[in-house]
Amino acid sequence: MDRAGGVRADYHGQTLIRHFGDPASEYEAATRAVAVFDRSHRTRLLVSGRAPGKMLTGILTGTMPAPPLALDRSVTAGRSTYHAVLTRKGKMITDVWVTLGGDEETAGYLLDVPVAGREGLLALFTKVLPPRLATVRDASTETAMISVVGPDAAELLSRLALKGLVTPEDLRALDEGEWRASGASIDQLVVTRTMDVEPEAYSVHGSTGAVVSLWESLVEGGARPAGLGVWSTLRVEAGRPTFGTDMNEDTIPIEAGIAERAIDHTKGCYTGQEVIVRIRDRGHVNRHLRRLDLGDVPTPARGTELLAGDGSGKVVGQITSAVQSPQRGGVVALAYVARGALSVLLDGREIAVPT
Repeated sequence: MDRAGGVRADYHGQTLIRHFGDPASEYEAATRAVAVFDRSHRTRLLVSGRAPGKMLTGILTGTMPAPPLALDRSVTAGRSTYHAVLTRKGKMITDVWVTLGGDEETAGYLLDVPVAGREGLLALFTKVLPPRLATVRDASTETAMISVVGPDAAELLSRLALKGLVTPEDLRALDEGEWRASGASIDQLVVTRTMDVEPEAYSVHGSTGAVVSLWESLVEGGARPAGLGVWSTLRVEAGRPTFGTDMNEDTIPIEAGIAERAIDHTKGCYTGQEVIVRIRDRGHVNRHLRRLDLGDVPTPARGTELLAGDGSGKVVGQITSAVQSPQRGGVVALAYVARGALSVLLDGREIAVPT
C-alpha cells in the first residue's frame, strides 16, 4: 500500500504509519464516509497437513470454523472464529482469528495473529504440533490485509472487492467474523465483518497483489488512507482490547472481557481449560478491563495508576490505552480496575467505573 506522506511510528518492532498528515480528517472519513487502513503488519500463518483441525482444537479456546459454503457458483461464504491461546495456568499467549478457506486437508487454516503474539504462538507450535499431522507456514509476505471503515464501506467493497455479487445490504447484515468471497476460490479477496472498531467496518485479506490493487481502487473511489492513531481511537471507543497493549502474557481472558467471544465452553479439552472452568464455576478474577470516560483532561500515559475512589490512596487500577475521543467529547481509556471498585481517582478527579 502507498505510504507516501505518512508519519511513521514504531509498533512492536515494526514501522507503521501513524497518520497521513491530518488525523482529524482521517477520523472524519472513518466515521462519516470511508477510510482504509493497512493492517498487513499482523501475522498470517497457514496451518495445514493431514489433521490440522484436530491439532488446533486442543490449542484454541473457541469454536473451530466450519468449511465454507458455496452460496452459488459466484459467491463463497464462511465464518472466521475468534480464540485465545493459553498456557496451562490460563494466561494468554495471544489471541487469534481463524479462517478455514475450504477442505481442511487441502486449504488448511489461516490464522490472523497480532504482531505481539507471533513469537509466542510460533514457539508453542514448535513444541506441540507434530509435523506428520500439521505444519505451519508464515504466509505474511505473500498475503496482505486492510480494513475498510465507515458508512460508505459496504458500497465500495460490494463493487470493488466482490464484483457486485454481494449487495451492500447483505454485507451490513453479516455478523462479526462472517465473510464473503467472489467465486469458488478465496485465494484473491475475502471480505469479513469486524467489530474491532465502532463504525461499520470490514477486513479484507488475500494475495498481496490483489489487496494492493484493491487499496488503490478504494482510494480512487474516495476512501481516505488512515493510520494507526485513528485506528487506536476507534478501537478504544469501541472498548476492544488488543494483544500487546491491553492484554499480555499475564492476562487471563476473563479479566480482559473477551471470554464470551473467545471461549467455547461446550468444546473438548484445550490447554488452560481447567483454570477457565474453575474461575467460571467457583471463583472470580481480581480485576476487569473497563472503558472509562475520563473527561476533558490531558491524555494519560499507558501504565498510569488509578487510585481508590474512597481517598485511601490505594492503587486499584492501571490504564492500558487512552485516546482523545471526538465521539465521546473527551479522553476515553481502557484500564484494569480491581473487582468491586465503583469509582477511581485520577489526578484527584473521581471517575465512575462501569459495572
